Amino acid sequence: MSGKTYKCLSLFDKWTQENNDLVNKWKQKEGRGDTLNRDQSHLKWCSSEFNKLLRKIQGVPPLADYTQLELSVVYNACLCLTAQSQFTEAELLLTQATERVLQMHGDDHVASHPHVFWRTIFKSIGNTSLNSRVLYLVCVQWAMWLATCQLKIIEEFQEELSSLFEALCAGVGDDNRSEAKGKSSDLPLLVTDPRRLVQLLQICTFIAQGAEKLNEGHSSQALSAMQKASCLPSPRALVAYTHLLSGSCFAHMSRCQMALQCYRKALETDSRCVCALYQSVLIYRQLGNTQAEIQALRLLHSTLMLPSASEPVLASTHLLSPSLLLSSQSLSSLLSVPSALSVLHSLALTCVLHGRASEGVEHYLDLLAALHSEDQHGVRLTTLKDMQDNMTVHAEVPLLPRLPELYLEAGTALLMSQRPADCMVLCDEVISTTLELLPEKVLLGELDERNEAETRDLNGEGEDRIQMLLWTGAAYLLQGHSHTHLKDWKQAVSHYTRSINLLMKVCVKKSGFQPQIPSVDMVVQQGTYLCVLQKLKGLSLAGRGVSFTQTDQLKEALRDLQLSLQAFPECVAAGLWCGEVLWRLGRKCEAAAIWEKTWTFNRQSSAESLPLYLQEPQSGPLLDTTELRHRIQELGPI
Repeated sequence: MSGKTYKCLSLFDKWTQENNDLVNKWKQKEGRGDTLNRDQSHLKWCSSEFNKLLRKIQGVPPLADYTQLELSVVYNACLCLTAQSQFTEAELLLTQATERVLQMHGDDHVASHPHVFWRTIFKSIGNTSLNSRVLYLVCVQWAMWLATCQLKIIEEFQEELSSLFEALCAGVGDDNRSEAKGKSSDLPLLVTDPRRLVQLLQICTFIAQGAEKLNEGHSSQALSAMQKASCLPSPRALVAYTHLLSGSCFAHMSRCQMALQCYRKALETDSRCVCALYQSVLIYRQLGNTQAEIQALRLLHSTLMLPSASEPVLASTHLLSPSLLLSSQSLSSLLSVPSALSVLHSLALTCVLHGRASEGVEHYLDLLAALHSEDQHGVRLTTLKDMQDNMTVHAEVPLLPRLPELYLEAGTALLMSQRPADCMVLCDEVISTTLELLPEKVLLGELDERNEAETRDLNGEGEDRIQMLLWTGAAYLLQGHSHTHLKDWKQAVSHYTRSINLLMKVCVKKSGFQPQIPSVDMVVQQGTYLCVLQKLKGLSLAGRGVSFTQTDQLKEALRDLQLSLQAFPECVAAGLWCGEVLWRLGRKCEAAAIWEKTWTFNRQSSAESLPLYLQEPQSGPLLDTTELRHRIQELGPI
């Protein structure tokens, strides 16, 4: 009998030592600062070895003396599996081990439903001598619920999990460790201190629940959760997230200044919390504080360009990283940040739209240079020809416009900065790449239910082709504006005409009518294309009409300007110059009426809804509004 006991004790010591050796090897990796992402192979090896050891322990008849060791190995093995996102395997292992322990201690009734099962576990914890080790397994299950976004289950067990947190933080489970102080080989070691784990789980739960409440529109409840979380001991990155989400709560409650204060706290707590800086940009934009918005965009871009920006904010040298536990869709949307290229584009566009064209040009040129570089954060874009492959630069929100649009925006900015020659160079690049790919005819129409499947098949290719056609038309339009700026009226008329002729290839099907077009290449749903088409037509006709006025071709000018107003009724230049031509033709009352009507247009709201290259040019021949009003006064009552 004594020999049998000696043999069992030898196995116990051997397996305990094997467990401790594995734990010590892992902790050596932690001590060197190796992150989990860089050491997946070692993690897999540890996971495999813990599972082998567990099979050995479970291969002998269950003995009470082995239970503490078995649960320690289960804890270690399940944490390794969870860290690799192998949740199904971890949960199965955890459930089987817990059932085995309960049965060993006389509880033969084990529920099959997970909720009932864990309710039973919570009730049984106080009745066993294995209180602390079972508490540790509950921590692992909590981690898996959190990592798999099962927040409703966590909420159901909120009271029990809070008690678990208080118990472990109060030192429950440390009794065995204090007794074994100085004899570490007698006590099974753990890969992660349960007290540190439960503290991490508590704050991550508050953050995840707060994000969910905020997503559901319950800002006050979310703010309350964040205030509780901010008082818990945790890494700086997580404390910064509590300030960030508090700011988002205030933003949803339209308390913008309070939101900005929270975002500033988040950045002060952790300078890598760039999502707080991005949210500040959005608040400044909402408040109309353009100067602060531009400064924040500059800072955000420079921060994203730092080498440290490519490292995860929640990177951890511990086994379970916060990023694994905070993976809910609600939280991801709140923490999303555009790429450095998208931020640079926003900066360039904001500068141009608010009277800082020269500054915006430099940002646009930096953006185009980055896109054409060999390697820009994993993005490889070497030629403009990539656009026919339905290119998307980054998946983040907001998306970066496609490359031809960026060329057109940059060209517009150059023109606004009095650099028409450079604008024409960029437009030539767009034209030379797209010209051979343009369709002969395109039909813009509503989706016909009878031909829905056929139309859907054509939509992918058709949308690319019509976009190319519209981009090319816009490039000719900008070249016309450039020649107008240079007062080369003949060339201006030529390029405006090319744009008009190209846009005439697009036919619009009106509802209830069947167009008689025998050779249509593409059928595309109208969508936003009709709006862009009409504005391009309006601006091209207006540009050509204005050019005709400079060469005293007043009849041709009047025709084009009137057609422009039909296509784009809110075109201010067309309205003013149409009145000017009518005045020159002696039709002064009509001129006065159209001037009065044009001055009622809301030019600002129209401009904000348009792409940059579709906005009315600010260069070229201009009419003095004061002089026009003086003419109307001299004319008398209309």
